[in-house]
Amino acid sequence: MSGKTLTLEKAHGLVVQALVKHRTDPANAALVADALVAAEADGQKGHGLSRLPSYCGQAASGKVDGFATPQVQPAAAAALRVDARHGFAYPAMALAVEKLSELTPTSGVAVAAVFNSHHCGLAGYHVEALARRGLVGLLFANTPQAIAPWGGSRGLFGTNPIAFAVPREKHDPMVIDLSLSKVARGKIMFAKQEGQAIPEGWAVDAAGKPTTDPVAALAGTMLPMGDAKGAALVLMVEILAAVLTGSHFGFEATSFFDAEGEPPSVGQLLLAMAPGPVSGGAFASRLETLLAAILDQEGTRLPGDRRLGLREKAQKEGLALTDQQYEQLQRLAADH
Repeated sequence: MSGKTLTLEKAHGLVVQALVKHRTDPANAALVADALVAAEADGQKGHGLSRLPSYCGQAASGKVDGFATPQVQPAAAAALRVDARHGFAYPAMALAVEKLSELTPTSGVAVAAVFNSHHCGLAGYHVEALARRGLVGLLFANTPQAIAPWGGSRGLFGTNPIAFAVPREKHDPMVIDLSLSKVARGKIMFAKQEGQAIPEGWAVDAAGKPTTDPVAALAGTMLPMGDAKGAALVLMVEILAAVLTGSHFGFEATSFFDAEGEPPSVGQLLLAMAPGPVSGGAFASRLETLLAAILDQEGTRLPGDRRLGLREKAQKEGLALTDQQYEQLQRLAADH
């Protein structure tokens, strides 16, 4: 029988084991594993276990400091800076979520600028953590160059994800998570690992020609969603995530995918809002009225419904991995 099924706990343990064997502190490894396994369970394979080989390689080479402890720097009454110290983004993002959760109930709104950072994975993962604490969360992140400015031919900006989450009283948070490229770059990396072609329209090659070859796509540039309007949004996120946090621009950052060069030093801007005070206490009821109006129309669904269904299935049945994925995971976690 082809493939292998692992429980979430087993997959988590193997990811931790692999990272620890590649020069990562166990506590940091556990936070990385939390995020990778959660993404895999949600069906977001481009941000799941497919990232582990590059993470291990970068920790082993020192491009990512697996032993880094993020540090908080107060910036204003309701603003803070979190120095990821060239480590994995996940410990820094977890610290930002914790500090924002402490600030926001009294300030109403609070913001965290994360810098000296790395790939933050599935952006919705972090805002969902805020929403589970009763807060509205908004995240902007910049990534290494992958998208050209509109009318240009050379990659300047990253795929620059945006994520948004709102708490619901009787349901899981609603999470909206999108890359500003037509698809996340991680999906192309996953296609490359699996030896699969990609659909035309996702990317162009180094010569600017449409391609279905993931290798050529990774050497070329991604196409923005919404064409010129999408390119403007990419610029907006670059300013919020890089300029406002004092981080590297996409064209200054090294790759998330290989172990060569200096740390990428990208940024993330995480915003938290206390919905009750801001809405005069009307937030929960008004949100449910809106969502009910959406679902009242036949054929509609809320953002994230498919993801939550996949998550529930994974919790019950485990993660279905390809033979290649399983062998790679075992190899990385094995004793050297």
